[in-house]
Amino acid sequence: MTSSARTRRRKGNQILEMSLMIVPLFGLLFGIVDFAFAIFIRGTMEHAVREGTRYAATYRLKPAKCQAESIKLVVQESSLGFLTGSNADKIKVRFFNPEEDAVSGNFDEISVGGNRPGNIVEVAVENYLYNWMVPLYWGSDPMKISVRAADRLEGLAAGAAPPCL
Repeated sequence: MTSSARTRRRKGNQILEMSLMIVPLFGLLFGIVDFAFAIFIRGTMEHAVREGTRYAATYRLKPAKCQAESIKLVVQESSLGFLTGSNADKIKVRFFNPEEDAVSGNFDEISVGGNRPGNIVEVAVENYLYNWMVPLYWGSDPMKISVRAADRLEGLAAGAAPPCL
């Protein structure tokens, strides 16, 4: 056999071996990037709800907005654009009265006048869907991300009333 025939056969083997190695390597690489991005989105959502909770405790308002709407805007601004458009509906703001809930044993949401001092505000992002970039191992079902943060509303200045809910 001539040396040129051996060289051609070796080049063919190299191409075949490289193609057999590159497919799983890229699959692993994209899987790592995909999973890291999902973790990044969850961390961003956690940061956004914490910022919304801190904002709620101060009783500040955005111009021409009530407190719940202002809190939702702060969460949207802190979410790096992930909670815009149709995803804005996934932001929830709830108020609870810890004294009444401890007595009754039920944690019922307060819909009217819930933003009084001493109550608990809970800011949540519920069922944010993250579609995998590479649905190999995880399948084609999107990942649901839900995060929440809560804090007690502090007192208001003497004689001040809570803002509109």
